[in-house]
Amino acid sequence: MKKWSVLMCLLFIMFIAAGCSSPFSSDRGIPEEVHITADNIPEEPSKAEIIDKIKNNSSNEIDDIIEANFSLMDVVSVDSNKAEIYATRRFELSELSSVLSDTIEPEKVSEVIDNQQILVYPDYFVTLKISPDDNDALIIEVAGDEFVRRNYAPSFLQTYFAYRLLDSFLGVNDWGRRRSRECGSGNCYGGYTGKGYYPNGTPSRGNTSFRGGGPGAGK
Repeated sequence: MKKWSVLMCLLFIMFIAAGCSSPFSSDRGIPEEVHITADNIPEEPSKAEIIDKIKNNSSNEIDDIIEANFSLMDVVSVDSNKAEIYATRRFELSELSSVLSDTIEPEKVSEVIDNQQILVYPDYFVTLKISPDDNDALIIEVAGDEFVRRNYAPSFLQTYFAYRLLDSFLGVNDWGRRRSRECGSGNCYGGYTGKGYYPNGTPSRGNTSFRGGGPGAGK
């Protein structure tokens, strides 16, 4: 009888503990906030080696070049569209912008505003951003144009480009105004923050996933 009482007590404690656990813990499949710092970027080749590899690449696609040379830190995905988040400690923002632009010329390069710059390519928006967690870490966000079209907040992109240019880049007439109406709730993507992006308003499995590793990891 005593053993039975002890067992029932243990089961009760386990039940209470399970009920009090956080619904946002990684065990439930919901990603925790990601902090990108120089210390958590995997080991990289020297700056000179990376530049040499970029300039002598055999690809004409900017996403392939970035994937092959920088560490994948996070992925923001909605349905089948995604933005991949890479990082480096080897480059200043202006340095990497010049290297990428000299290798594959973008359609448009924005001014540097709020410590970030956007390079627009035919199928991708590449955002270079000094990490808010560490000035020695540079975030490289590669977002497919369909992800941009369906998720970005026009108010964010208009900081860097005029609406008429965005219409041209995204192949949609009056994209900014149409998207602004959809963003009336305020739940639109304004660039990578590490806090996840939940277009439906609540966290759910698969919206954002973490895939750390060296260059090319996760594909």
